[in-house]
Amino acid sequence: MLRLKALIRWTMVMSFVASAAFVALSSVFATPAVLESAALAHVVPTSFCCEGQRAPTQTSNTAAVQWGAGKDARLVIVGMVDTSGYSSDVRAKYQGFFIADSPVSVGGKELGTGAYGFGFTEDGHLNIFDIGGRQILSAPATKDTKIQRPRPILIRVDSGEVRFYSGRDYAVINTR
Repeated sequence: MLRLKALIRWTMVMSFVASAAFVALSSVFATPAVLESAALAHVVPTSFCCEGQRAPTQTSNTAAVQWGAGKDARLVIVGMVDTSGYSSDVRAKYQGFFIADSPVSVGGKELGTGAYGFGFTEDGHLNIFDIGGRQILSAPATKDTKIQRPRPILIRVDSGEVRFYSGRDYAVINTR
């Protein structure tokens, strides 16, 4: 009987510890925050290379979102690049860069850790390319007709979801 009480007590303590750990981890990953300009300046690259060509970052058209804090923080950085130095076929594909320091989902599709090029299409898709130019993801984009001031690049947290905008088109980003 004494063993049974000890087992029940141990089970209750472990359940409490597991619940507390779950709540702590949930809050780390469930609270995305858009980085402000001072923090953004520390994480945005000055240029980006894609398909063997290098282009400067348009620093005024960059954004980043962070889930959590400290060593457990997860980060996605996006930005426009000046493609005037790119060849015409590369310019037609790319608007900018997409950097994820951990696996994420974009528009419901899985994307691994890495640096990528991206482009939103006229037919409502977000395409993501590896730095060699190979398309690795195409996700449907949603048009937001209610957004007051569309910008070339914007990350916004709306009703708990992280939206990556180009103009009025956006795709939802989540950590995995």
